[in-house]
Amino acid sequence: MRIIAYTLVIILYLLSNFFNGPMLQYLTGGAAILALIVSVKRASGLYFYSGLIFLIIGTGLFLTNDLPWLDFLLLFDSMLGILALFFVLPFLNSIIRVGHYDTNLNRLLQRGTDRLDVLFRRSFSISHTLGLFLNIATIPLLRSSLHRTLKPLPIETSNKFLTESLLRGYALCLMWSPLEVLVIASLDMTGFQYYQVILPIILLVILFFAINWGLSFFKYRQIKLKKTEHARMPAFSKTVRKLLEMLIMLCILVLLTSGLQHILNKGFLLAVVLTIIPISFGWALYIKKPKRYGTFTVPHWKERTNGLANYFFMFLSAGLFVEMLSNSGALSFLQVWFSALADRTLLLYFMIGAYFLFTSLVGFHPLVAITLLAQLLLPILPEVSSISLAIVLITSSLATVMYSPFNLSVSILANLLQINPYKIVKWNLPFALLYMTVSILVAFVIQQFF
Repeated sequence: MRIIAYTLVIILYLLSNFFNGPMLQYLTGGAAILALIVSVKRASGLYFYSGLIFLIIGTGLFLTNDLPWLDFLLLFDSMLGILALFFVLPFLNSIIRVGHYDTNLNRLLQRGTDRLDVLFRRSFSISHTLGLFLNIATIPLLRSSLHRTLKPLPIETSNKFLTESLLRGYALCLMWSPLEVLVIASLDMTGFQYYQVILPIILLVILFFAINWGLSFFKYRQIKLKKTEHARMPAFSKTVRKLLEMLIMLCILVLLTSGLQHILNKGFLLAVVLTIIPISFGWALYIKKPKRYGTFTVPHWKERTNGLANYFFMFLSAGLFVEMLSNSGALSFLQVWFSALADRTLLLYFMIGAYFLFTSLVGFHPLVAITLLAQLLLPILPEVSSISLAIVLITSSLATVMYSPFNLSVSILANLLQINPYKIVKWNLPFALLYMTVSILVAFVIQQFF
């Protein structure tokens, strides 16, 4: 029943992106409510309680705003994109495993590595590098690749390791990517060009690259790794060829996704969802393993989809909460606060950082948050716009990639590790807060002296 309900809502969601009739919108909302109902019995722990809180507050805001009852069906779609990605992600994971790309990348990471801190620096650096052109596909790829090496470790240590190395490396690479949508949105809001902010951003990234490497040395240097016997290690050239094949596949995925995004003009997330399945099946044909891929993928997809109850309950409830919070104008009081700090630059910057922290923890995507912030800052934007403000917007919005339980990167990793995303918040939030604080102070210094 759960698989049928989840499949129905995802199919209707995808159709509603191309056919704009009101009947389809209402059907999608009805299917979302059905998925919410069948998920509630299976949801547990923090997923259940956080989802329940979102559902109660969202429903309460709806009832107090005197909206037509049918409009309730239209308030659940803001998180369906993330759920659609969870729905199709097993197809990509399966081709990585059937093609043995994960084991070959693992061999490259593990070669000559006997301590966990060395592996941390390698995985962090590779996450940072691959994230520039593979985007979100970096997370499941490296998690699959590191799984076998980390399996002998305590589960808590393994999960913390992946959280700190993969998400931090990925987040820091987005900070200086000229194609990152939040970088573009921050520059558009302030009216500055990429070349005007890139130097301080790069210096901040390098500084926290070094800090994270240093932290890993003190945290993980005592943990030894089991060495792979050289006799069992395949030729290095064969491993490299296999990895090049994998990179070609993922580059094709990214290129087709970007092309589809440009053609459809529907957003990157939808383009990824639409591209993953055909690319995965096409690549299975290319590597001449279609039968094995089908045999492996179908049960893997059923198992992972059947286990999505926690995510459907929490994210659908969060979608209702976010939509009602935005539509009700409940955050309009913040405009007064921002206006009051127009001539107190440092306090304004810290309030912007706190704003992204709050909105990311209650369910707002950072792109939604920065769009709303542009409206909140509108009365004072001509007065406060500066390179420093652009730096604060970029670093504060993208720091959420490391810790926000509703961000795509955190949600995917939590799903792969089968842990509650709030655990990732606990592990990564201190580092993210340090990064935001230092970035704000650097921006303030630039504002004062340059």
